[in-house]
Amino acid sequence: GFSEAAQDISFAAMAGKQRQLAAIVQADPDVAGYVSAIGASGASPAMNTGRMYITLKPRDRRKASATEIIDRLRPKLAQVEGAALFLQPTQDINVGGRLSRTQYQYTLQDADLAELDSSAPRMLEKLKGLPELQDVASDQQTGAPTVTMTIDRDTAARFGIQPQLIDDTLYDAFGQRQVSTIYSDINQYKVVITALPRQALGPESIGRLYVRSSRGEMVPITALTRMQDTLAPSSIEHEGQFPVMNLSFNLAPDVSMGEAARLIDQTLRDLRLPGDIRGEFGGDFRRFQQQQSDTPLLLLAAILAVYLILGMLYESLVHPLTILSTLPAAGVGAMLALLLTNTELSVVSIIAIVLLIGIVKKNAIMMIDFALAAERERGLD
Repeated sequence: GFSEAAQDISFAAMAGKQRQLAAIVQADPDVAGYVSAIGASGASPAMNTGRMYITLKPRDRRKASATEIIDRLRPKLAQVEGAALFLQPTQDINVGGRLSRTQYQYTLQDADLAELDSSAPRMLEKLKGLPELQDVASDQQTGAPTVTMTIDRDTAARFGIQPQLIDDTLYDAFGQRQVSTIYSDINQYKVVITALPRQALGPESIGRLYVRSSRGEMVPITALTRMQDTLAPSSIEHEGQFPVMNLSFNLAPDVSMGEAARLIDQTLRDLRLPGDIRGEFGGDFRRFQQQQSDTPLLLLAAILAVYLILGMLYESLVHPLTILSTLPAAGVGAMLALLLTNTELSVVSIIAIVLLIGIVKKNAIMMIDFALAAERERGLD
């Protein structure tokens, strides 16, 4: 699970939201336990995010699959105001190293960050309106409330106060500065100086800070600075040297990856986004597209290699064709079996098809060997 709250949320408030989400997850009868964490991490540098690793009960002790449990939890988690938890089943095989809020990723890239910030939300809203997609989310973090403080150097100079003193005072109050270490016989403890939690609830807390002038006077920091409230990105994702915005989503039931890819590409074309914005799939979707273009060539190369090996084995150009003629029927039978059992063409299914083809080809080789032995030893035609 990947949790997200408002960009101006405090650490304490985020912890409370995470506990509410975790309580809903833990209450599910098929959940065995969970591990929860909040704050910046490798998945996201933003402080308003969290992670949750959920362990389900063994399959023989629950009736629902991981996807069904996610569908069951989704409306309950939506009742938590001010926070969202995006869930995805753990994959046996992961393609790509980028972590996202949900299972599949789509990336928008542009050299102009301002253009990307203004256009990407339009794409996000369009994808949220597609019934074929679920849990559509974005890692865009561009609306964090920010206080920009500018030091009035002339005023500070009249009081004999250096800008470094103002910077150090702010860091002492809000930066959790380590000032000492206490050593004991078996452990050591870091001493951190910081304002009390009730003294650092908002920007107005800066008004209670003072610095000492060269004449020993206590001067409020607000008399030496100008403050301006603005919005700024709390994090900016990059791919290569260009800023990107990553959209993530899950597929609705009975929706294939190929169908979703066509819908997303068509949505991007219909929006006619300005500039050099381009979109591409990541992770499993990117591998799926590569596989679509590479698979026919791989199959052709494999069939050619099998033909050459069997041709050298039997010293014949005809017998390999007899063996390979069994493969189309095996492939069609495998696809019909997948359709009848409503099984996805997953990596495991492809491995099973390869094993089936191997078994069928082995049987064909045994038939050819039997016929050649009968011809050689019994004089049959």
